[in-house]
Amino acid sequence: MPIYGTRPEAIKMAPIVTELKRSEDMDCFVTVTGQHRSMLDQVNSLFEIVPDHDLNIFEPGQSLNGILSRTIDGLDKLFTVNRPDAVVVQGDTTTSTAGAIAAFYQGIPVVHVEAGLRSHNLFSPFPEEANRKMTSQIASLHLAPTTTSRDNLLRENIPAQNIVVTGNTVIDALFMTIEKNVPFTDPRLEQLAADGSRILLVTTHRRENQGEAMRGMGRALARIADAEPDLTMVVPLHKNPAVRSAVMPAIENKSNIIVSEPLDYGEFCRLLAMSHLVLTDSGGVQEEAPSLGVPVLVMRENTERPEAVEAGVVKLIGTDEDRIVAEVNALLHDETLYASMSEAMNPYGDGTAATRSVAAVAALH
Repeated sequence: MPIYGTRPEAIKMAPIVTELKRSEDMDCFVTVTGQHRSMLDQVNSLFEIVPDHDLNIFEPGQSLNGILSRTIDGLDKLFTVNRPDAVVVQGDTTTSTAGAIAAFYQGIPVVHVEAGLRSHNLFSPFPEEANRKMTSQIASLHLAPTTTSRDNLLRENIPAQNIVVTGNTVIDALFMTIEKNVPFTDPRLEQLAADGSRILLVTTHRRENQGEAMRGMGRALARIADAEPDLTMVVPLHKNPAVRSAVMPAIENKSNIIVSEPLDYGEFCRLLAMSHLVLTDSGGVQEEAPSLGVPVLVMRENTERPEAVEAGVVKLIGTDEDRIVAEVNALLHDETLYASMSEAMNPYGDGTAATRSVAAVAALH
């Protein structure tokens, strides 16, 4: 039983669900919590996944504790009627941790996809670092995307025989999606595709960046827009009011900044493939962009994805306004620097992680 509830989980679980459905040895019953609602549903639709069970826990203004408690309660009731031989959870969301706890309390083995990521700071990113560490303590099978993730788990005394290095399923999902060439719903983006303009893609939403740090990001974007009139910035802005109120005042009147609603995953993948550079505080984009040769500047002080930094495809730049401007400027104007990042080897796999993952699940006893 794959269990997921947010858009990032759905993206990374989709290749595994697709592969499980092909299996002649296992039945796959997909359960969604609905921690995200519309964003979750559009990913399922893109990959033609129809959930077998939907807890539909979403509530406006929901708290982390509320998500946790409603998910555990819903799964506890579901397991008494439909008890799987194993549950599969992904990553570090509150849904994944709640799913792991609910299964563990019922004596059901837990498979953890994308296991072993660590920033080594319990409060950054929050609550993800704590979530993934808790899940690691109760999982029976750890599907680590890289050898670095495997080594993190070994240092935490997870038995080596319970860890399988698979690559990251986000690369599987990315390649599957780009092949679909999903059309943009925003005509401005379709025009951008036709023009062949140089694009800086910007995403920001991290809880720890909200407030003054995010206002500084907005000011940095405005300065870059003024200095680079031939550059088009695309900012698919998170719906969180705290994000919008911080970023929008500085950028809303800039003619070369396109602020859009959050993009469906298929549209986002197409935009990412069109982009020259990415500026982000997201986690998943650090894995996706390198597969397309797009350098990534990360507006965070640390990352749970150090492989990308070590490979040279991602650079941590923090949230200081002046540094954001300087680092973007350097990549826009230093061709050697740009080439060194865009041509580096992607550390996250070859797009066949789901096949390895399902083989590992099949071998679970």
